[in-house]
Amino acid sequence: MNKLMTMTRQFRDDENGAAMVEYTILLGIITVAVIATIVLVGTWISGQWTTLQAALP
Repeated sequence: MNKLMTMTRQFRDDENGAAMVEYTILLGIITVAVIATIVLVGTWISGQWTTLQAALP
């Protein structure tokens, strides 16, 4: 029983898991921002090419 209580205290006091969750969430937010930027820039470039193509005879 004493060993179980010691393991429970160690698990409660360990902050590595919480830090890993925070970094994972941060990485997810950064990933979404990068993908959104790529999509927006790609759409803008596609529009620019379409405009250029229409302007050329």
